[in-house]
Amino acid sequence: MTTSGIAPRPTPVNIIGKYAPLASRIVAAIFGGYALAALASVAALALPMSKPQAVLTGMLASFLVYAGAVIWVFAVRSALRAWAGLFIVAAPLLLAVWSVS
Repeated sequence: MTTSGIAPRPTPVNIIGKYAPLASRIVAAIFGGYALAALASVAALALPMSKPQAVLTGMLASFLVYAGAVIWVFAVRSALRAWAGLFIVAAPLLLAVWSVS
């Protein structure tokens, strides 16, 4: 509040700075969760089972991975930890996907 009793008008920089962590978490939940689910789906092909069974397992697991990623992104304390957690989980999945292809 200023001395005149009128609150200062928010600037675009203040608005962007205020909502940037939330926007980052939303992007992480949507795109990071999708990427993690896709990696988990393809990584299931590295499991020692028949191909049709591995595809079905990967499809079913991808729903759990996506839901877990969305919950994780909004449960941690900061957007940076959310992104870091997604990248840490993606690393071994990338290795499994690389071994399949």
